Amino acid sequence: MASPEEARELLREFPVVDGHNDLPWALREQVRYDLGARDIAAPQNAHLHTDIPRLREGGVGAQYWSVYVRSDLPGAVTATLEQIDCVRQLIARHPKDLATALTAADMETARGEGRIASLMGAEGGHSIANSLGTLRGLYGLGVRYMTLTHNDNNDWADSATDKPNVGGLSAFGREVVREMNRLGMLVDLSHVAATTMRAALDTTSAPVIFSHSSARAVCDHPRNIPDDVLERLPANGGVAMVTFVPKFVLQAAVDWTAAADENMRAHGFHHLDTTAEAMKVHRAFEENTPRPIATVSTVADHLDHMREVAGIDHLGIGGDYDGTAFTPDGLNDVSGYPNLIAELLDRGWSRPDLAKLTWQNAVRVLGAAEDVARGLRVTRGPSNATIERLDG
Repeated sequence: MASPEEARELLREFPVVDGHNDLPWALREQVRYDLGARDIAAPQNAHLHTDIPRLREGGVGAQYWSVYVRSDLPGAVTATLEQIDCVRQLIARHPKDLATALTAADMETARGEGRIASLMGAEGGHSIANSLGTLRGLYGLGVRYMTLTHNDNNDWADSATDKPNVGGLSAFGREVVREMNRLGMLVDLSHVAATTMRAALDTTSAPVIFSHSSARAVCDHPRNIPDDVLERLPANGGVAMVTFVPKFVLQAAVDWTAAADENMRAHGFHHLDTTAEAMKVHRAFEENTPRPIATVSTVADHLDHMREVAGIDHLGIGGDYDGTAFTPDGLNDVSGYPNLIAELLDRGWSRPDLAKLTWQNAVRVLGAAEDVARGLRVTRGPSNATIERLDG
């Protein structure tokens, strides 16, 4: 049996690039960005999945911090800017541990310095308010991927968890993808409908990512990736980053979560609310209806399947820590990545395969997006298309 220490030894050379962590939103919800009240230089086990000591223990070398805001939140652009400001404040407070990263080269530099490369991803196209100028503004502030939708449709893209509206991507939605390609911003297909995934793959000239999604063939949840889409990643060059969220990786948890979400709504809470009051409601429900438990093995089952369908060059990790109320046993917080690597070692994954999973694939895909952007900028300037003109 491989030990976590064997895994940590591997991670010292090829640390984890994690595609999605919602710490900025947790800091907004819990302490309204009072970073002294949740000082991540010290353990925050009682409040958060994430702090610097546990990132170090988990072998994390790069983190995409999600600058997510809820799609039903008024003033989404302003709130997204506040999320970006939170990430910048975190990096400024912890310069010995965190390093701003805007490029693949920056990620490698941070690794060489022993710091955690800190990137940003916007979660949901509602954050640009149907404006390509706003998209460019977010890129200028350091955002390096955008998830095309969150849980709800926007005006130009269909979500996995909403009723179909535009049939995947509208004409403006395809222009958003093209402009992201021109900028070098990764197109993130987590959260989007399968029709949107296919439309984006038909449109993009750069590799895509799934920042936190698992395999639909293993767990039939619409947030996961169908095999026909996984099969397209080799030709596209993209990377699917497996998520740990139990309700996306364990079929029994899908059904339990539907009941738990309905219970939250019945008590007047948004089903994604993780405030103390909301969690009391969650815990009371769980006492009466025991929650199915996902494990490290559950997540490894997804990776085994995704490797078989997409190939080792197209896999990564996106835990979704601090964006979920529950986590698998053994992957309780950001210190748990060595347990997953140890499980994969036991399943026969080689060290070169694991180096691709943890570090190399994620760095490569950002670098490839940068290469595409350099070529596109020679032939095309910024798009000033509007949704009114393209979609009527």
